[in-house]
Amino acid sequence: EIFSGAMLACKSINDFQLTIIYPFMKQLIAKTTSELTGIGFEEFKDGSSHIYISNHRDIVLDAAFLNILFFDKGIDTSEIAIGDNLLIYNWITDLVRLNKSFIVKRRVSVREMLDTSRHLSEYIFDTITRRRQSAWIAQREGRAKDSDDKTQASLLKMLTLYNSSKPAEALRSLDIIPLSITYEFDPCDYLKAKEYQLKRDNPGYKKSQADDIENMRTGILGYKGKVFFKFGNRINDTLSRIDEKTSRAQVLETATQAIDREIYKNYVFFPMNYIAYDLMENSNLFAARYTDEDKAAFDNYIDGQIAKIDIPGKDYRFLREKLIGMYGNTVKNFVSAEKI
Repeated sequence: EIFSGAMLACKSINDFQLTIIYPFMKQLIAKTTSELTGIGFEEFKDGSSHIYISNHRDIVLDAAFLNILFFDKGIDTSEIAIGDNLLIYNWITDLVRLNKSFIVKRRVSVREMLDTSRHLSEYIFDTITRRRQSAWIAQREGRAKDSDDKTQASLLKMLTLYNSSKPAEALRSLDIIPLSITYEFDPCDYLKAKEYQLKRDNPGYKKSQADDIENMRTGILGYKGKVFFKFGNRINDTLSRIDEKTSRAQVLETATQAIDREIYKNYVFFPMNYIAYDLMENSNLFAARYTDEDKAAFDNYIDGQIAKIDIPGKDYRFLREKLIGMYGNTVKNFVSAEKI
């Protein structure tokens, strides 16, 4: 009754976010993180609109944390792209629509996909250029379970469909700003490692609806440690240097590389990331960034996460390798970006 009363008192989406979503999220942040920090938010106080493209760590919280940071910094919240595969129950659909989300339809036929994608492209363009409302979308469909973050060209292709004959101009008009999301601990890491082995042992394996719910619940309620959202530089300077005669495929490749480079350069690292990288590469490149105590703590953490996995034929070495990769691949990509 208290919740219903609070809902009825909301006269706008902003009221709903401030009265219902904000207090819940602040409690969640206090319980499941030690710090939530936003870097590079200052330039958005002028009311300008952009599309934020980020790496994807948590099914629910990436966009939710971003909007909390906007709230706390006095900046208008962003619209959120969410896949229809996550709309498991009707109440989830209603809730995300109330929270300034728009639906990315993935469960459509090949024949319907082009029309659906064009409609989404036109909606995003209208949102940013006419309604002057920013929007967030992940760089790829689904989370990068190994933390090897790569922007999908198909995402950028969709964004250009409203002006498909001029892809560079179409992307420039959206004012893309890459965003790096870093979680010190990923509470779903062991679930991702488990899924890797299940797929290895059975190539036809697919997650169930119950698995999706478990991932959502674990991601929301699990401990994340320090969490950072750090904006990179706009990619419009890169796009403006593209010749008009450049092929569509090359425009998309240039844009994906620019977004990835900014995401890689703006990760925030912890000792465990450097340890994981050195273990992956059999190196001591970052040995000065951690201690023997840090290494022991990381080993204990990995063992503890593997202990949570209950599957037939549990392959400790394989699972350990996957978990280490989740924490080391971000450093690997950072190193590659620094060489460019």
